[in-house]
Amino acid sequence: MTQRIEDYALIGDLQTAALVGRNGSVDWLCLPRFDSGACFAALLGDEDNGHWRIAPEGTAASDTCTRRGYAGDSLVLETYWETPTGTVKVIDFMPMRDKSPDVMRIVEGVSGSVGMSSVLRLRFDFGSIVPWMRRSHGHRVAVAGPDSVWLRSDPPVKTWGEQFSTCSSFTVAEGEQVAFVLTWHPSHSPRPKLIDPYKALKHTLKDWAKWAETCTYQGKHRDAVLRSLITLKALTYRPTGGIVAAPTTSLPEEIGGVRNWDYRYCWLRDATLTLGALLAAGYLEEAAAWRDWLLRAVAGDPADLQIMYGLAGERRLPETELPWLAGYEGSRPVRTGNAAVRQLQLDVYGEVIDSLRLARDAGLTDKPHAWNLQLSLLGFLESTWREPDEGLWEIRGERQHFVHSKVMAWVAADRAVTSLESDPSLPGDPDRWRAMRDAVHAEVCEKGYDPVRNTFTQSYGSKALDAATLLMVRTGFLPPDDPRIVGTVDAIRAELGSDGLVRRYSTEGASVDGLPGEEGAFIVCTFWLADALLRTGRAAEAEEIFERLLELRNDVGLLAEEYDTVAGRQLGNYPQAFSHIGLVNTAMALAGEKAAG
Repeated sequence: MTQRIEDYALIGDLQTAALVGRNGSVDWLCLPRFDSGACFAALLGDEDNGHWRIAPEGTAASDTCTRRGYAGDSLVLETYWETPTGTVKVIDFMPMRDKSPDVMRIVEGVSGSVGMSSVLRLRFDFGSIVPWMRRSHGHRVAVAGPDSVWLRSDPPVKTWGEQFSTCSSFTVAEGEQVAFVLTWHPSHSPRPKLIDPYKALKHTLKDWAKWAETCTYQGKHRDAVLRSLITLKALTYRPTGGIVAAPTTSLPEEIGGVRNWDYRYCWLRDATLTLGALLAAGYLEEAAAWRDWLLRAVAGDPADLQIMYGLAGERRLPETELPWLAGYEGSRPVRTGNAAVRQLQLDVYGEVIDSLRLARDAGLTDKPHAWNLQLSLLGFLESTWREPDEGLWEIRGERQHFVHSKVMAWVAADRAVTSLESDPSLPGDPDRWRAMRDAVHAEVCEKGYDPVRNTFTQSYGSKALDAATLLMVRTGFLPPDDPRIVGTVDAIRAELGSDGLVRRYSTEGASVDGLPGEEGAFIVCTFWLADALLRTGRAAEAEEIFERLLELRNDVGLLAEEYDTVAGRQLGNYPQAFSHIGLVNTAMALAGEKAAG
């Protein structure tokens, strides 16, 4: 039985992450990086595509644990099983790596005596390659091509091979522990250094507790905010500071549909909101690392600016389909890479410039070349902002004159003007950017506004609406009490609303995105609605929506990209950084704290 997306919890080591189901199975893990091939891909297929389940003997794959949760403010997962003979706890975590990534699973007897079973099926390259298994110095060693995985237990337990899997059977009594350690390394390298799993657990808990102490938010939603910040930290690729949109690929926006994309990359559209959340919560080091990643990634010819990049700023992310995977609940195709990398999205120029302005205003040490880079981006945008593009949502239909893209071009010019006004020592011509700012503003108000319905539209001449226009109030494009802003908020709520949540845009009829099928309500867009309501003076309504969104989180506080209001389940790649960023920023705003940006 396929588990729901929200049945999974996240563990990770700030370079990759794994999803652990309520049935005790690790069904998704890419090694050694977020964007590497998966060695456990049952999430997008079945058990034969790779998984690792530890659970009481005799339990079926459809059986789930009694309860679970994270240990304090950490990414250490504790899963409890109550059986007729006793209670057992499985502790899952990935310690911050020195060189090689480790997945550690400690089975601990809580009461009585419980027989346990471990079944490990390693399948490299997204479930397509069965490795060669052998024994070596008390380890089980799997090798195929460039990949090698070592499995050991402490104390040692008996293992055997069965149906191309490695099995173990053992018993734990109250107070006893058995630890399994799975370590990946390049197959041409020597055996990786052995790490004591029990010491690693103590260090991991200590590291997360220390990190969590930095959080400056003290409002009534602190637990939810901190869990979202921990999730955001878990999606950070520590060597570079880049933050992936999600650790998964191809989790569907519609069950059985084709809207399945690879999100294991870093999007510029998230830049300002991500930076704002980190700065507002007091995480200056992470904010600076994200800003520095941004500067490195976008360096070069402004005409070559991409909407997304790899973890280290890689530019080529070719999209490929994996036909051997059946897809999550039959949702095909399964894709790796993302062809949207080649799209023109003019809004990202505004995101980059706004992010760098935000970093400067927050007091982050400025980089010598940062301002010159912004001027270069502005120069390119000045000559291209009148062009149509694919927009924020990466449509795969015809290019349009998206209102949000134009508004972000206005943001780029506006932030340049305010930066020059606040620091006259910066080189640049403020009159030039004022002229551009005024031209964009006038065109958007003329061509992107529907006076009959009193709302800004998705694109010029269109009757369709777009939740991205909710961000207009945040950008300062118009005052919050402007009737056009209030009308836009009300129209989106009425036309794109679904059970109190908001869709990105309409997918009915001839959809602008050129794709068949529907999708769920977009979680971050609903946070944007709450923000817009708050800014337009409707705090009680904003609070109500925020509380509704909190109810969508699963039992360990995680959110996917979308929500199916009919089926009552999460959809899309998971956990989604954008959703958790929205939670943090809205909570900050509701608490009366000045949200950065």
